[in-house]
Amino acid sequence: MTKLTPRLAMMLTLPPLLWAGNAVVGRLMVGTVPPLALNAIRWIIAGLLLAPLARPLFANLQPVLTRWRYFALAGLLGMGSYNALQYQALHSSTPLNVTLIAASMPVWMLAVGALAYGVRPTPRELLGAVLSLAGVAVVIAHGELAALARVHFVRGDLLMLAAVFCWSIYSWMLARPPASMLPGARPAWNWAELLMAQILFGAPLATGMAGLEWAIDGSQPFVWGSGLAAALAYVAIGPSLIAYRCWGAGVAEAGPALAAFFSNLTPVFAALLSAALLGEGPQWHHGLAFALIVAGILVSSRKGR
Repeated sequence: MTKLTPRLAMMLTLPPLLWAGNAVVGRLMVGTVPPLALNAIRWIIAGLLLAPLARPLFANLQPVLTRWRYFALAGLLGMGSYNALQYQALHSSTPLNVTLIAASMPVWMLAVGALAYGVRPTPRELLGAVLSLAGVAVVIAHGELAALARVHFVRGDLLMLAAVFCWSIYSWMLARPPASMLPGARPAWNWAELLMAQILFGAPLATGMAGLEWAIDGSQPFVWGSGLAAALAYVAIGPSLIAYRCWGAGVAEAGPALAAFFSNLTPVFAALLSAALLGEGPQWHHGLAFALIVAGILVSSRKGR
């Protein structure tokens, strides 16, 4: 079990904060830009910003091409699918349902690890999952657990469920890469080059999906303006470059199972950001939820005696 240091905790806390902002921005952009177009433009901008840091990668693309299956699948799951499905879910489902489904991340992480990688969850991880999910339940119910019984799932909820499943596989791919991606078997790529290799495959896939979206329903609005420009700048830098860098390094060090518990901080941060945008202060249930989620993280990360 990896020791949870302050540096590792900060590395795994920053992505949920940035992703919470991504969900808020994605919701604000409904009616301004089609969801798949938002995802495609996001990754194109992120790739352009990252290119100077990943310049050595372009000098010799042969190692990337020989590992195209890994990068294509990583790009499809992490960039071409998860974010696109999330933005679509914000159009076709309710924020409450999307948050509830995203809160099942630790369960999917543990399930993928057990089924695909033979990593059985420990009792502490299972207890941590219960505490963490209880914290999320407090957030979505606004402190009134009876409200959970009034949740109704719609067709669009399947999009977010698929997104969570894609992200679970993607995270395990980062933590358990194939032999050809292990240090010594591949060039000494830095984080920017590794992320750029994913973008080289993920961005075209996201663009193709956006084109298909436009061909099927070209009536969706596309309103250029300062608001859209600011939203694109945020989603391309914060939730993309910074969050992916921290998440990739954090998952590689801590493992996907522990990292999944940190992902449950996202709905708490989202609730706080939403409250701030509405001019409302945090409520008591936000503090309780935060305490439960942190307890889940601490319990799951402690070494058994």
